[in-house]
Amino acid sequence: MKSIMKLIMIPGLALALSMPAMSLQGDAANAKQEPPKQETGKKQTPPPGGPPKSFSVPEKQTFSLPNGLKVTMVSYGTLPKVTVNVIVRSGSLNEGPTQVSLSDITGQLIKDGGTINRPAKQVAEEAAAMGGGIDIFSGPDNTQVYADFLSDFAPKMIALMADVVQHPSLPESELPRIKQDALRNLAISKSQSQPLAQERFMKTLYPDHPYGRVFPTEEMINKFTVADAQTFYKSNYGAARTHIYVAGKFGAAAVKKAITDAFSGWAKGPDPLVNPPKPSTKRTLEVIDRPNAAQSTLYVGLPTIDPSNPDYIPLQVMNTLLGGSFGSRITSNIREAKGYTYSPFGTISARYKDAYWAEVADVTTAVTGPSIKEILFEIERLRKEAPSATELQGMKDYMAGIFVLRNSSRQGIISQLAYIDLHQLGDDYLTKYVQNVYAVTPDQVQQIAEKYLDSSKMTIVVVGDKSKITDQLAPYQNSGQ
Repeated sequence: MKSIMKLIMIPGLALALSMPAMSLQGDAANAKQEPPKQETGKKQTPPPGGPPKSFSVPEKQTFSLPNGLKVTMVSYGTLPKVTVNVIVRSGSLNEGPTQVSLSDITGQLIKDGGTINRPAKQVAEEAAAMGGGIDIFSGPDNTQVYADFLSDFAPKMIALMADVVQHPSLPESELPRIKQDALRNLAISKSQSQPLAQERFMKTLYPDHPYGRVFPTEEMINKFTVADAQTFYKSNYGAARTHIYVAGKFGAAAVKKAITDAFSGWAKGPDPLVNPPKPSTKRTLEVIDRPNAAQSTLYVGLPTIDPSNPDYIPLQVMNTLLGGSFGSRITSNIREAKGYTYSPFGTISARYKDAYWAEVADVTTAVTGPSIKEILFEIERLRKEAPSATELQGMKDYMAGIFVLRNSSRQGIISQLAYIDLHQLGDDYLTKYVQNVYAVTPDQVQQIAEKYLDSSKMTIVVVGDKSKITDQLAPYQNSGQ
């Protein structure tokens, strides 16, 4: 089942922001203590952070098998653990109009159904005995079969994963439970405003493309058969679409031999599907009624350049300053200054040869229109005026620091390598990323905003109580603001 978290993920890595839990209760003694006296009217300036550490990509080894399968191995860390991702270029991109979520259901059947050589229970027990487990995730462009386990078992786990990927039994017995889970997840998603908003946003941007199909219907799920999953597997899985990534502490020669032995016999299969969308680029207002809703969920965005474009890193810097960080302009405006919302965020979501920019916020119903007005105001302000060097420097420091953290785990390294391979960015994308972020100038940020954030071409989706927000939305029915 596709979910909101899958579609708004930052390329190559899923990020989630959370606030620390804070107790509102204390004992009687603490309750009687006077709070420390503080100067009023003055906001303390936090001490400046240290310079972010530079990032060096660990040395990698690559090779290919005659059937087209590619392999990347990275020695990383000191713990005796290994992460292996078998990434197949098969996902929702490969689904037909009546097959929405078939890639997910096929993946779950592969995971839970065992192989023609091992029942599911045996697969799970063997993986657990190696200090790990095998899981599967299906996204827009690919399906990942991954495991994290103890280093001593690397060749054995690779053989097990090869059996799971190449010889799934796809049994009829597991399908009713998987379909029931899919129906339950669908009902949950349809009961929440953000998934509803994103579904409409994607459908509006990509009306005739698989990227625009977020949720299946109940009828679709009920009609899926094992034959559908078997056909999807045979049509979309194979060595030519597969790239295996290994990161951690392991013997390179032994792992290379294990992969060669386990995967050389896999049929080449089809080449990856290349089907870039032609997204909508016109002002559209879409409203979904949720009677009595105390909040309105906003999606404001438009298609933009994909990661292979030279402007993409400057675009990321622009987004961080505009809405993509807790200290961004839109957050400071509608959260800090006006109190319209708690946690708005800006995102650039990328798929193969495609990306979109969006600002997302849950705002109080009474300020639905004013919130849109302020979001568009901040966009226009940045399009007309370059930020100060000081403001921009803080955003670049933040991005550089987050980038280093993003690469501080085995899975993080794999995610980044898979990202540059999918988007054909070249090895120097990672090694020069921090340098390229710091090279972005204030004028360049303004020019990027002017070039790519045309509010007259934005899709605006609002989920809220129509009876209370219709008049507020009147100014946004057309290209005017």
